[in-house]
Amino acid sequence: MYLTSFTLPVGIEDILVAKQMEKNGGEYGYIDNTYPCGLFGPKDLYDIDFDRITIFYGGNGSGKSTLLNLIAQKLELNRIAPYNSGELFGSYVHHCEYSLGYDEEGFRYRVPNGSRIITSDDIFDYMLTVRTNNDEISESKAVAKEDWASLKYGESIKFSGLDDYEALRMQILARSKSVSRRQFILRTAGQEVKLNSNGETAINYFESKLKHDTLYLLDEPENSMSPKMQLELVTMLEEMARYCGCQFVIATHSPFLLAMEGARVYDLDSRPAEVKNWWELENVRIYFEFFMKHRGLF
Repeated sequence: MYLTSFTLPVGIEDILVAKQMEKNGGEYGYIDNTYPCGLFGPKDLYDIDFDRITIFYGGNGSGKSTLLNLIAQKLELNRIAPYNSGELFGSYVHHCEYSLGYDEEGFRYRVPNGSRIITSDDIFDYMLTVRTNNDEISESKAVAKEDWASLKYGESIKFSGLDDYEALRMQILARSKSVSRRQFILRTAGQEVKLNSNGETAINYFESKLKHDTLYLLDEPENSMSPKMQLELVTMLEEMARYCGCQFVIATHSPFLLAMEGARVYDLDSRPAEVKNWWELENVRIYFEFFMKHRGLF
């Protein structure tokens, strides 16, 4: 296990605010947003211990995504999507601390190369990029179909300089006996990525991105997934944590992810924030009560 503990600043927030106010204008300095100061103190949340799978549960504004961002910045993890910050975010991160575990020979782990934070925005951007690329390839295919006929049966291109090289190369390819019209189009325009439902595309994203022996922070990975797809994701994450040397820190309120085997779940809605069993969480109990109310229909 790579990350074993993370400690948030204690008794330092007022000092950080005062220093930033002074920096902004001395005695009359003003701060637009003191985020993330004041978010975790009222929850009495300072020390976080991790397992192979650790989950931050809570409603919107509970701080679960903020915790992921703080950890990601402190550990300098790779990331793509931007995140909410503020004037005090950097100095707050500076005062956070963390501990790494030890391997079987007693050597302290380092944060594995390739460790990263993955957000729901990353997945949505991936879906949008695939669709955009497919649209561009589809347009290129239409052009390639027209080019193939003119290159194969049209007037031969005469090579008179480097400017003619690409056109001549394309004509040689079109007239090659070993290259069919379909192969010509695929080589010149490319092949679209097969698109499934959003949930299936998201599963494919995780299958392609998650590597062995790596630390991952996942921010609401279940977004866009049906319950069936969420269960597939659960199986994938459990197996990678158990057999592939991965560690996951997840922000979610999905009951399927909350129930992952061996997960340590922090309830950020409770005061103080504390570790709970997944079946004790409010969202899960609401689902349970709903189905119990309608159990006669099943």
